[in-house]
Amino acid sequence: MVQTPTPSPLLVVCTGPPGTGKSTIANEVARRLGATVLGWDWAMGALTWCEPVEDALASLDRVTHRRVGWSLLWNLAEEQLCLGRSVVLDGVARAVEVSESRELAQRLGARCVVVLTSCENRELLRERVQGRDRAIPGWHELTWEHVEDFLGRWEPPDDADIAIDTSTDPDVVAIADRIAALDTK
Repeated sequence: MVQTPTPSPLLVVCTGPPGTGKSTIANEVARRLGATVLGWDWAMGALTWCEPVEDALASLDRVTHRRVGWSLLWNLAEEQLCLGRSVVLDGVARAVEVSESRELAQRLGARCVVVLTSCENRELLRERVQGRDRAIPGWHELTWEHVEDFLGRWEPPDDADIAIDTSTDPDVVAIADRIAALDTK
């Protein structure tokens, strides 16, 4: 019996500022691929029940704090990729997290696609941030002031495979179809 080779699993990294639609896109891409979504906010929210852990996290600098969450995601993603399952990582990945995600995929023989979301229409972004309730256990909703501060510091990775301004390209299903189509290549 001749077996058709199965494509290697796909690691999709959805990154971008808060409120730009990365989680919405991540969830739709995962649904289309039959993949697992691993969210940074969900992973870190799971740690908030333990006060000593919360205190330790609060004492960390921003880079190390981010690294804790990404380390959790990469470890969980590795298991899924080793099982031949595609994974979607949902979080604010800077250049270093994108690079390490690509290295993980390469080491495991997986393909990697980085999707960068933005929302260049600031008023629309403000509406999204102020109107959302993600209901992530243990996690807080961000305020517009937090997002404005973040945008002043944000340096997007320069090697995204797909860049989407969700204020001009809001069709999440079409975007997810474009990304899912990469799974057959």
